[in-house]
Amino acid sequence: MIRQRLLLRALTSEMKLLQDILIIDFSQFLSGPSASLRMADLGAEIIKIERPGSGDICRHLYVSDVMLGGESTIFHAINRNKKSYAADLKEPDDVEKVKVLIEKADVVMHNFRPGVMERLGLDYDSVKAINPSIIYAEISGYGNVGPWKDLPGQDLLLQAASGLTWLSNNSDEHPTPMGVAVVDIFAGTHITQGILAALYKRGISGEGALVQVSMFESALDFQFEVLTCYYNDGGQLPDRSAINNAHAYVAAPYGLYKTIDSYIALAMTDIVKLGSLLECEPLRIYLDSGDWFNKRDEIKNLLAAHLATATTAHWLGILEAADIWCAPVHDYDSLLKEEGYRILNMEITTKTSSGLTVKTTRCPIRVDGQILTSDKGAPKLGEHNEMLDKKFNLNREMQPLEKRK
Repeated sequence: MIRQRLLLRALTSEMKLLQDILIIDFSQFLSGPSASLRMADLGAEIIKIERPGSGDICRHLYVSDVMLGGESTIFHAINRNKKSYAADLKEPDDVEKVKVLIEKADVVMHNFRPGVMERLGLDYDSVKAINPSIIYAEISGYGNVGPWKDLPGQDLLLQAASGLTWLSNNSDEHPTPMGVAVVDIFAGTHITQGILAALYKRGISGEGALVQVSMFESALDFQFEVLTCYYNDGGQLPDRSAINNAHAYVAAPYGLYKTIDSYIALAMTDIVKLGSLLECEPLRIYLDSGDWFNKRDEIKNLLAAHLATATTAHWLGILEAADIWCAPVHDYDSLLKEEGYRILNMEITTKTSSGLTVKTTRCPIRVDGQILTSDKGAPKLGEHNEMLDKKFNLNREMQPLEKRK
């Protein structure tokens, strides 16, 4: 079935890659909604199931003091181009309506703790009985087994529990989390990959699949580079540099350095060549490349003192001309003034049904050279109930599933 639909759509020039794919999304806050956002960008129809009255907790769980129309900025950013269907999953009538939607769906997804969907009667086996070819995708905090399975899947807690916080900051500083919800976003990315692979398989075999991702496993996979070093280095813990640490396993000069007026980033490069280019004579004695790691703090101290004597633009002019890996360190104010940023057209403006406009970032994927955009803002809670009731005859098809069949 899905293969036939794809072939038919291939005849149209305006086709979006996931056009006609229907996804019923029970997930909240970041990890699951980030996945359905990306699939909405690719053309899927996303029906967001929300609790009447309060809706997705992300509507009111702020990441800053900025509110848009009484709701959080992150809700508007991560739920654009979706439909909202308010349903009380403890009410039998509402559950039956949701089951009708599931009958029509290609994908069902959620990010509840283990056991929640079983108690609601919407676990994989129950949903598969309704729709045998369904792709059922679930994100958990720590998986469905083991002593941690019932712990909250919150990003900061996952960063801490997975070892990630021991990779940032200098060796004499506290473990430091990343300043973005990286575990949520990676879990969303991984579940999206699994869903797309399962849809491809179903297009060939007609069979559905259960796709599962835990945030904990996503956080571990995110660290595959350093964990592989740890596994194969006799259990030697990552050793953060004491000076300008940016990677526990990379030699000098890797890090961020203060200049007279701002900062400059330096990646991997030949220390002797760097000393010559910068006219920093003390660096030219480190002829043994092994010392670039073993004596990295010593080298970084010398380099830091030298770079503090001139402006970032001065050093970039020398290093970029020699094809040394370097970059200015931007904040958002300076970034948005750069032509390298502006030419990408990363900003889009969405508009809600109530007329609220929200500026946010677009999907980073290009297809056949075209960027993927949509100006449809995040939905009001229950905004699409009436439309979806009519589209799928939900009020008429209120008999239990077995009777409808």
